[in-house]
Amino acid sequence: MEKLQLKVSGMTCGGCERSVQNALTSHKGVASAKADRSAGTVAVEFDPAVIQRAALEKAITAAGFQVGA
Repeated sequence: MEKLQLKVSGMTCGGCERSVQNALTSHKGVASAKADRSAGTVAVEFDPAVIQRAALEKAITAAGFQVGA
């Protein structure tokens, strides 16, 4: 498993955090996701043999949030 922290903008409430977490954990290969709206980040634990960073970022943007530095 690999751990990654991504910057995510657009999270304004607990529902937003859950949306980001659910968008990630619904994908095969993602073991866990913990979003923090106050820090503007999400910590993801995933299997890089199953899912790549680009797919994680795409899942977040598809949920309506922006990924970036």
